[in-house]
Amino acid sequence: MKSKWLIPAVLLLVCLIATGARAGSLKVDGSTTVLPIAQKVAEAFMKEFPDVAISVSGGGSGNGIKALIDGLADIADSSRFIKDEEVKLAVQKGAYPVPFAVAHDCIVPVVNPANSLTDIKMDQLKDIYMGKIRNWKELGGAAGEIVVISRDTSSGTYEVWEEKVMKKERVFPGALLQASNGAIVQAVSKNKNAIGYVGIGYLDKSVKGLTVNGVPGNEETTLNGRFPISRALYMFTRGWPTGDALKLINYVLHPLKGQKIVKEAGFVPLY
Repeated sequence: MKSKWLIPAVLLLVCLIATGARAGSLKVDGSTTVLPIAQKVAEAFMKEFPDVAISVSGGGSGNGIKALIDGLADIADSSRFIKDEEVKLAVQKGAYPVPFAVAHDCIVPVVNPANSLTDIKMDQLKDIYMGKIRNWKELGGAAGEIVVISRDTSSGTYEVWEEKVMKKERVFPGALLQASNGAIVQAVSKNKNAIGYVGIGYLDKSVKGLTVNGVPGNEETTLNGRFPISRALYMFTRGWPTGDALKLINYVLHPLKGQKIVKEAGFVPLY
């Protein structure tokens, strides 16, 4: 009687082991700027490789890198480069993060479409975000108190803004903080006196992108460095990638696959 059930049980076990060997999973976490790229790439990748399941979330660059360091993510999306202290912590935990630039981006100041302003200077941006310029009439616009909207400090976009625009000065306490690019777009679209900043891939008709020092933020000015608030976007792995992680990174970097998706998502491809 025992032998009657033994063979099917063994066959079931073999099947489960074989299925487990074929199936893979990857967890991607981090930047909300990189999120649209990561989501679209993951969707296309899983269609081509249905035996790999990818989960993608966007809690901010800092949170993504922390998850990578702690072994809670396989890949960290980041809109800034990793910090020295983060590398040190990772090494202490037995990992060495490896960076892969996957796209280019520029951070575009945005206002409500009702705002008459079309161009802004870098020093004016800094003064607005330091709370020194408080009214649109100081910039030649209609009178109205400026509602300053910024990203929170866990954001890589915030850190690039702090470096390139604020020159290491802090955003003044009166600024309203948002957790994502999408939230900034929504907030600015609903307030005629608001100003915010987003990655180029988040620009839509609900907000108006400003030129900076007379230079528009687009693919050409991002690649040639003329737009003053440009940056690379990254994916980090916990050591040199292998297996499905390596396969995904190669997919993102492929000119006719991942890089095509980067452009479709509104960002600037590497090539």
